[in-house]
Amino acid sequence: MRLIVTGGCGFIGSEFVRQALARPEVTSLVNIDLLTYAGNEENLTSVANDPRYRFVRADIADEAAMQRLFLEEHQKTDQPLDAVINFAAESHVDRSILSPQDFIRTNINGTSILLEKARQHHVKRFLQISTDEVYGSLGPEGYFTEETPLHPNSPYSASKAGADLLAGAAHHTYGQEVLITRCSNNYGPYQFPEKLIPLMILSAMHDKPLPVYGDGLNVRDWIHVSDHCEALWQVLLHGRSGEVYNIGADATRKNIDIVHAILKQLGKPASLINYVTDRLGHDRRYAIDSSKIHRDLGWKPRWKQEEGLAATVEWYLENRNWWQRLEDGR
Repeated sequence: MRLIVTGGCGFIGSEFVRQALARPEVTSLVNIDLLTYAGNEENLTSVANDPRYRFVRADIADEAAMQRLFLEEHQKTDQPLDAVINFAAESHVDRSILSPQDFIRTNINGTSILLEKARQHHVKRFLQISTDEVYGSLGPEGYFTEETPLHPNSPYSASKAGADLLAGAAHHTYGQEVLITRCSNNYGPYQFPEKLIPLMILSAMHDKPLPVYGDGLNVRDWIHVSDHCEALWQVLLHGRSGEVYNIGADATRKNIDIVHAILKQLGKPASLINYVTDRLGHDRRYAIDSSKIHRDLGWKPRWKQEEGLAATVEWYLENRNWWQRLEDGR
């Protein structure tokens, strides 16, 4: 199996790359990453010397660069690649509010270019990695299903919804083998410290105030990154082309409860919590219905949230060199 993974130096992408190179059927993996603020080659130190692995620093929105790379990979064996897995994205909501053009360029233009190059070079499958944020905000009850209308509320989620629509259009217009996954909030090792869980962990470790938006009662559905990537493998190998698959762990929790759990594990006082002005357009509640992937592909998460969160806190405690280098580079 010959793969191109985009954004493979990021949090979720690097977990997928590590899982891929643990599979004997993967004979070649090219990782395309521009190494913007959240991309970190150190996330893949454990596989950097694998002869099947190749890293290319490039921008997915650079059409000429993508054409050269896809052509080169196609010509190596004169056989089509098996799949493109597109993780590459600008992904932080706060940054999208400040600079939406960056998100449009990467998430929409970049995805469009990747779809076109995959089609031109007869890549067998294209897996578009998306987010539950494209559905918008839920009320106090109910779940997002694959049939929920798209109603993005931030520049980030709007750009991801646009990419999803382009992927779906490539399937329906050209017959391209395309699959789309929409996942709930990920957590685990190697997550960039601007996201909620690592930000709270590192702030608490430094005895700094923990910034919590609004009243802290926003609800998110959490999944361990390794469970997410194992689900992606099931979709890539066995999913039906043109389908959307929701991925979640049925583990909704208020943000403030996550913060309290982190403080408890670290033995830090609740007085460190600092409520700050809420994010513009902050969605109130997300919850994923994953019954389709359970039923059709037989996938289920392995991590329980309490165990996963505890293991994540321990990882940050044990890997100070990793996050200290990030802090030093800011």
